[in-house]
This record gives sequence, C-alpha cells and structure tokens, in this order.
Amino acid sequence: MGCDARGAPLIVTEDVELLDDLLRLCAAAGVRPEVGHGAPEGRGRWEAAPLVLVGDDAAGRLGGVARRRGVVLVGRDQDDSGVWRRAVEVGADHVLMLPDGEQWLMDRIADVAEGVGRPALTVGVIGGRGGAGASTLACALAVASARAGRRTLLVDADPLGGGLDVLLGAEAVDGLRWPAFAQSRGRVGSTALEESLPFLRDLRLLSWDRGEPAAVPPEAVRAVLAAGRRRGGAVVVDLPRRVDSGSLEALAQLDLGLLVVPPELRAVAAARRVAGAVGMVLRDLRVVTAPARGAGALLEADEVARLLGLPLAGELPLDGRVLAGPAADFGGAMGRFCAAFWERMPVDVQEELEERGGGW
Repeated sequence: MGCDARGAPLIVTEDVELLDDLLRLCAAAGVRPEVGHGAPEGRGRWEAAPLVLVGDDAAGRLGGVARRRGVVLVGRDQDDSGVWRRAVEVGADHVLMLPDGEQWLMDRIADVAEGVGRPALTVGVIGGRGGAGASTLACALAVASARAGRRTLLVDADPLGGGLDVLLGAEAVDGLRWPAFAQSRGRVGSTALEESLPFLRDLRLLSWDRGEPAAVPPEAVRAVLAAGRRRGGAVVVDLPRRVDSGSLEALAQLDLGLLVVPPELRAVAAARRVAGAVGMVLRDLRVVTAPARGAGALLEADEVARLLGLPLAGELPLDGRVLAGPAADFGGAMGRFCAAFWERMPVDVQEELEERGGGW
C-alpha cells in the first residue's frame, strides 16, 4: 500500500537519526513520504500534505509558515520543557517523543495511507434474554443500512450463536471468518480487512466458521473492530448476552447499544441483569421491545423501558416475513422499521459524534 505525492506525509528535519526513524515508521505503515530540511519553498507542499512531521531540530526554521492542522512535532528529549513553546510556534497539534510514541505515530501515518475519514457509527445489538430476536434485528439493521447506500459491516461477536452467515444464507460465500484473525495484534489494515470478508446483500460480514469455537483474544477483537470502524459508514455488532473479555472490547467501541426485550415480566427480569453488566461499559444503552411469543400478560413498551431504567428506542413489528433461517427476508415491516431507525438516529448520538469528529 502506498500514497502518491499528493497524499504523502511531509517530513521536515535535518537530524539524520530522527529522519531514519521516521522513514522506518513510514515504511512499516506502507507510506512513501516527502522529505524537506527547512521551510518549504512553496506553500503547496506544506498545505497539501495530509500529515507533517516536524523534527524538533527544524522547528526554529519554520517561522512564518501558514498555520494548518495535522502537524506533529517529533523529538527525543523527554526533559526538554522548551519543546512545548516550539510546538506552539509551528502550530503543532501534537508533541511526540520517540521511541515511546512510535506506535501512535505509525498508526497516524497508516491513517494517511488509508485515507481515513470519520469513523463508522457503531451500533451493538444484544438480547435481554435468549431468543429475543437480537441476531435477526442486527442482520436487518445491517441490510437496511446497506440498502440505503452506506458502507456497512456486520460483525457476529457471539461465537456460540450459530453464525450470522447461516441466518443470511451466506455460509458458502468465500471470505475470511473470525478464526483467521485470532492472531491479530496492533493495527489491522482497514482496506485489507474489508476486501477479505464475505460480501453479500451489499454489505461485508465477519462471522464464524463451522468448526469448533475458536478463542479470539480481546486484543484481536479490538484491532479488527477498530479497523472496521475506520472505513466509515455503519458497523452493526451482534453481541452475546454474557460479558467476557472479548465482548468488553466490542462494547468499548460502540456508539449506541440496543437491548432487545420481549414485553414480559420474566424477560424484563433477565434483561435487567444483562443491562447491569453492559451498562458498566456502554454509556448509551436503549431498549427495543420485541414481539412476545407466549400468551402471558404483556407490558407496554414504555413500561418495559421504565422498569429497566433505560430510554426506549422503538418497538419491533410482528412481521411474519422474517424467518430465522437462510430464507430470512428483511423487507416488509421489519425493513421499514430498520430504515426508519437509520433515518431518525437519535439526534444526541449524532451531535456527540460530530463533536468528537465521528459520525457519517
């Protein structure tokens, strides 16, 4: 993977050792940078580069350059208090000391290579009890997102759930499954991830294979989900009801969680336990009531949300067209529900994403 001259980072330094280190990090990230030794002769290179790495030795020679975002001042002396003053003088967004900051800087350089923009809006779906319909909702949300033209990734985070590829009728579609990523550490390339996964119904799917459940370390879950989010659009995660080290990593990357609960007292009691565990990690958890299968007394959706102490995100329709199997159809009332969900994404969630540079 590489960048053309217009998309390459710019390195400004005369420190040979520092230049060698920065070139090494660029090479590891698959980027071929431009190199300068002082103030750029023309404004074009300085302003056009997506990232500028200024060696601390060169900061004094950059007086008068135009202020811009994406400037990192790189040094080595952890005890030099003057570095902060020089950072202000060149308008640096960050001050970085090597070797401690190597991983952060390599990730930032790799972002340049991938043309990373705003991260994906990431929605997790979890059942308040077994058989609540969380997996069906997760699939339907992903299909609706893809039909609306968004880049969409559907992630099956439940190794014991039977596989979302089966629910979508995609178990024979070529592509990598979770066991292939079990050894992933550090940064996973988002473009490479997207291209390696099964593609169906206009979305990418990361699910499980038909073998014995493989242990995917939490570090791998973190790296893979982070890569999926960097591509933008929407990521929908089908979560297990139990909270373990892997699901904790998934929960930590969610913008919004949907707890699917049938409007029955026993289901609410079970969902309260799930909500208590999930709520320790996920700040924004909301209730979606699901059609009840039994003939017992039913609760109103607002009452379910009140009993759980959570906001109500919506009520799933009773839709006979949705089947829990390879013939699953996510049109009809379910499709309309999910399309409306994406159209009316909670305003407060979107505003928060905008504030931190996320969103669509």
